[in-house]
Amino acid sequence: MKRLVLLAVLIGLCLALSGCLPGDGSRTPENPAGFFSGIWHGWVAPISLIFGLFREHIRVYEVANTGWWYDFGFYLAIVGGWGSLSLVRKKKK
Repeated sequence: MKRLVLLAVLIGLCLALSGCLPGDGSRTPENPAGFFSGIWHGWVAPISLIFGLFREHIRVYEVANTGWWYDFGFYLAIVGGWGSLSLVRKKKK
């Protein structure tokens, strides 16, 4: 039962976060994605990759961005966000 609830929560989160994926049309050259958007897009990159298989306008990386700062935020999230999961895992004794 616990696994079923966890699965339902994860699916719900994925659907809720799908509105914040890169390439959703909210960013333009006049309103580019910045540092914090880069961090967010780095965190949801695996979800973006999966959704991008089914919807061609969804991308892993926002094209309309501010440049270096967006790249820096994206990189920090990829390296720090998903790499920190190893700290939570149980270590074998």
